[in-house]
Amino acid sequence: MSDGNLLGVPETRLPEDPATARLSAGEEPAAVAAAIPTSAAAWATLAELALAGGRDVEAYAFARTGYHRSLDQLRKSGWRGQGPVPWSHEPNRGFLRSLGALARAARAIGEVEEEARCAQFLRDCSAEGARELGF
Repeated sequence: MSDGNLLGVPETRLPEDPATARLSAGEEPAAVAAAIPTSAAAWATLAELALAGGRDVEAYAFARTGYHRSLDQLRKSGWRGQGPVPWSHEPNRGFLRSLGALARAARAIGEVEEEARCAQFLRDCSAEGARELGF
């Protein structure tokens, strides 16, 4: 059991996100999100850019979209609301980044309970991811 998985719940590993290659090649994140709206990586990137630019409400909306798109994908991959979603599996990072961005954006707009919930959910899903994302 990795990443602090004390319950013995199997890890969830999302399939490859087709947007990752396009984002890595430097394609505009908004264009990638429009072309592949199910991509958590595209929405996470948009959220992180909005946070860096001080556009907190936009960041919240982008991160929330990435988070919800990720929940759909997690469920399709067998996730039942608990268990590890390891950072070490690169396709999971769009979800984890969206969740981290949602916590940060919630803090920025003063939504304290949502910030705490998302930060704890991130730590519960992936202690490594939480560390990598500064939580």
